[in-house]
Amino acid sequence: MINKVFKTPKEAIADIFDGATIMIGGFGEAGSPIELIHALIDQGAKNLTIISNNAGSGHVGLAALLEHKRVKKIICSYPKTAFSEVFPDLYCNGEIEVELVPQGTLAERIRCGGAGIPAFYTPTSVGTPLAEGKEIREIDEKLYVLEYALKADFALVKAYQGDRYGNLTYYKTSRNFGPIMCMAAKVTIAQVNKIVEVGDIDPEIIVTPNIFVQRVVEVANPLHEHVLVSQNKKYPWTE
Repeated sequence: MINKVFKTPKEAIADIFDGATIMIGGFGEAGSPIELIHALIDQGAKNLTIISNNAGSGHVGLAALLEHKRVKKIICSYPKTAFSEVFPDLYCNGEIEVELVPQGTLAERIRCGGAGIPAFYTPTSVGTPLAEGKEIREIDEKLYVLEYALKADFALVKAYQGDRYGNLTYYKTSRNFGPIMCMAAKVTIAQVNKIVEVGDIDPEIIVTPNIFVQRVVEVANPLHEHVLVSQNKKYPWTE
């Protein structure tokens, strides 16, 4: 019987290894799998390459992973947001490498990684520092930059509900990068608000089919990043 359900986030991420490349879902707070990230901090894997839309806020979630010096490189679109406290210091001190990628290009690089497309041309970043050192090609009298697909060893995503097969649905915009990250990673680990019985999810509304998901863990009451940041919380909890 197929059963991809894990009891705890700790068990779900236990085999993430030093030096792994990990995609982490989320558009800011929306869709950020905080419980999986915190479990990864506790687990201790280091020298990680993270692919995510941003670099976290405050001292929780992704920002906490960076703060504990577990990340050697981050590939993202928005490394500094309104409540960034960790990344700026790490970057200015030369303690983390960043690859800045325009958001649409980031999404397409991930999508191509999952679709088996090795590279593509885009007009985005032509004539900017982000195009330096990259192949430039003229097509139909317009310049394009060659960008390569992104793939990962693991993807950590947050979904709304899933079943033991690994079929997923998302809650509105918290979907963001989740579906394409599931496709582009060797092992996808999804935290869901609710695990339901097989057949309870209408096949017509399944967003990520089970073939792209290897592990599911239920987190019935997930943390909210904005609340933790407003309370100046730090992970691991000091209280």
